[in-house]
Amino acid sequence: MTTNASMPDSPPARPVPPTAALEPTDRDPQAPRSRRGLWITAAIVAVVILAFLLLHSNHKKAATAQAAKAKSAANRPIPVVAARARVGDIGVYLTGLGTVTAVNTVTVRSRVDGQLIRAAFQEGQLVHAGDLLAEIDPRPFQVQLLQAEGQKAKDEAALKNAQLDLERYQTLSQQDSIPRQQLDTQKSTVNQTEASIKTDEGQVQSAKLNLAYSRITAPISGRVGLRLVDAGNIVHATDPNGLLVITQLQPIAVIFTIPADQLPAVQQQMRAGKHLVVEAWDRDLTTKLATGALLALDNQIDPTTGTVKIKALFPNELSTLYSNQFVNARLLVDTLHGLVLIPAAAIQRSPQSTFVWAIKPDQTVEMRPVDVQLTEGDTAAIRKGIGNGESAVVDGVDKLQPGSKVALSGAEPGGRGKDGKGAPKGGTPTAGADAKGADGRGRKASS
Repeated sequence: MTTNASMPDSPPARPVPPTAALEPTDRDPQAPRSRRGLWITAAIVAVVILAFLLLHSNHKKAATAQAAKAKSAANRPIPVVAARARVGDIGVYLTGLGTVTAVNTVTVRSRVDGQLIRAAFQEGQLVHAGDLLAEIDPRPFQVQLLQAEGQKAKDEAALKNAQLDLERYQTLSQQDSIPRQQLDTQKSTVNQTEASIKTDEGQVQSAKLNLAYSRITAPISGRVGLRLVDAGNIVHATDPNGLLVITQLQPIAVIFTIPADQLPAVQQQMRAGKHLVVEAWDRDLTTKLATGALLALDNQIDPTTGTVKIKALFPNELSTLYSNQFVNARLLVDTLHGLVLIPAAAIQRSPQSTFVWAIKPDQTVEMRPVDVQLTEGDTAAIRKGIGNGESAVVDGVDKLQPGSKVALSGAEPGGRGKDGKGAPKGGTPTAGADAKGADGRGRKASS
């Protein structure tokens, strides 16, 4: 053909690969962005996995350290305070709320009327019987005494003259010179004058007594209260309040009550002639104020409360007891001898039994049931369960378990100190003395 012949020769066309036919002619602009997102996600996942592995490793190390620490703590001895059981005596007490009552209380009043010129006492002063307390103006009574003495002297002179006349009339009557009636009249005159002199003597003594009453003295020994009347006031014998009040403090009494069912034990001791000791303690039963003796029992039981009153007498040398003071009275009715004693703080209680943490020779502890016979204050008497010389834990029982190893710290309550010197704290109770613990507190005995 002329057309083909005129065209130059061209190279043959290259065949198109099948895949190339499928590729787009232009590249997708979102492809690089997608690949970057995949790389970022993979990096985040890797970081999270690495952090998880690190945390897990640290947690495992902490758990291992804690377990090792717990194991070490479990093997470490537990510090405790222990007391050694001992054989001693313990008192059986009856405790009741009591009131201090003065044996004698006197309201001092004036026995005459007059002006109070001096108060010779200080408020709160201790006075003795016969000490001067106050003075009332004595001048009116001195005048009365002078008048009475003058009247007596006048009547004595009249009596002397009447007696002389009687002697004359008796002589004249023997001579029949005067009538018998005149002699009898003179005898009557003498008798009347003698009677007047007796009356005058009474007036003199009354004036002297009033003069003595102008000096007011203490009728008893005791402590003076607050002054009720100041100097310069007019006082009367009929004044209701008086001048002052004196309360006897030495000795002093305490009246307290005990349940009626405990009365036979007290009566039995009194019939045996025993001297029963009574102690007065403060409200909290922490401080002993004084020691006295049982004085008397009331003759009847109060039906409303079922109690009986008991009166005890205290010497009160230190004046620690005051009238109307409330105290806790503790009556010692018996003393038990030769019992195993431990501090009451060592006694532990569970729903099953009463026990103590006893320390074995290898410094480990065990729960040992005990039979408590009596608890008095901070001391407990044990029938069985622990023997003399064995130790029981007093403080630090919270972390104890059977078989736990313990380490003793500090001095043992009721035992010797670290230096081994000195008597046991509180001493060994003896007859007539109570068994007190570390703080000296006394509580009602229970058996």
